[in-house]
Amino acid sequence: MRIDIDSYREIIDTLTRNKSRSLLTGFGVFWGIFMLIALMGGGKGLKEMLEKNFDGFAQNTAMIWAQQTTKPYKGFRKGRWWSMDHKDIERLRRRVPELDVTAPILFAPWGLSNTAYYSDQRTSPRIQGTTPDYALVVAPRMRYGRFINSMDIHEHRKVCVIGKKVYKDLFKEGGDPCGKKIRIDSTYYEVVGVDYNTNASMNFNGRAEEKITLPLSLVQQTYNRGNQVDMIIVTGRKGVVMSKITPRIRETIARAHYVDPADEQGLMVFNTEVLFQLLDNLFRGVNFLIWLVGLGTLLAGAIGVSNIMMVTVRERTTEIGIRRAIGATPRMILSQIISESIVLTLIAGMTGILLAVMVLQMLELANTTDGMVEAHFQVDFWTALFAAFVVSVMGVLAGLAPAARAMSIKPVDAMRDE
Repeated sequence: MRIDIDSYREIIDTLTRNKSRSLLTGFGVFWGIFMLIALMGGGKGLKEMLEKNFDGFAQNTAMIWAQQTTKPYKGFRKGRWWSMDHKDIERLRRRVPELDVTAPILFAPWGLSNTAYYSDQRTSPRIQGTTPDYALVVAPRMRYGRFINSMDIHEHRKVCVIGKKVYKDLFKEGGDPCGKKIRIDSTYYEVVGVDYNTNASMNFNGRAEEKITLPLSLVQQTYNRGNQVDMIIVTGRKGVVMSKITPRIRETIARAHYVDPADEQGLMVFNTEVLFQLLDNLFRGVNFLIWLVGLGTLLAGAIGVSNIMMVTVRERTTEIGIRRAIGATPRMILSQIISESIVLTLIAGMTGILLAVMVLQMLELANTTDGMVEAHFQVDFWTALFAAFVVSVMGVLAGLAPAARAMSIKPVDAMRDE
């Protein structure tokens, strides 16, 4: 559809003469595109914030721990307390080959002070011992140094990895603490790494930022835990559905400790697959709702544009009739009306996109801590471009009915209307 410069000037003059009507007409489109972009950016930021709670956590994971039995089994009464041991790791690797990683965790016993000191600073962390495989399940975000390695396990090294909160409590001056020694109760440990993982939803005996991680063998020795294991975290190989192998995992450990495999309370196996599926379904529904609300508001705005343009055409009946009488073709009338509609919707739409981007930017700045953006609330360039395209299409559709009305005006009827 071609239109010359004079026609564009005429469009702008028309919109300028009817400022209040143009503002009223464009408000519906402005609000619709603002809602669409703001909701899309807000939904993206909300999803990112929730996903950060599971940041680095393997999705095909199961957590196993022992509890008080609720069923009798092979002569043992119900209500018996029991514990897993390090041999269960080998049992799982041998009898459940679909597993990829098996990482044991041992927590410091309850009732101990477990106070950590550095110089005149102190904090009360959670103490846990594990193996290097733990990092394959819950990926640490190392700000400084490294995680526990196999040599730390074999040589019973007195080393530790501290969480974000522990680091800030003990080393208030900041800087790299690796190589420095902290005291936990009466034992000194060398700091080899700082884990900035703030995983808030997958907590094992406390938040990750409040923990001090030691080699598993050292915790067994220091706290006289022998060969015990408090929790085992396992991940499945690629393509393995954890819910299908969960019964075998439960049976492998339960039978070795004379626990009824059907006793789901006596041996807890928590499968995170269900949790991640729930989150995926939740955000599919949120995205659908965002598009439904945004496009519905845009459609309402386009209908408003069409109605106002129809009134404008009715008021300009004489003008259009005279133009037809002096040689204006239906195509020229069609071009002018639709172009007016497109210009109006594009101005309103781009203003809505700009304001929505500014609001999202402020939300992003509000969720920035320590120079790190916690969640990105912005929409990408192609999404904004697609939104502008939708607004243009809405402008064309909104102008069709008024344009058809204008094309049907005959010079004689226009004169009689005057």
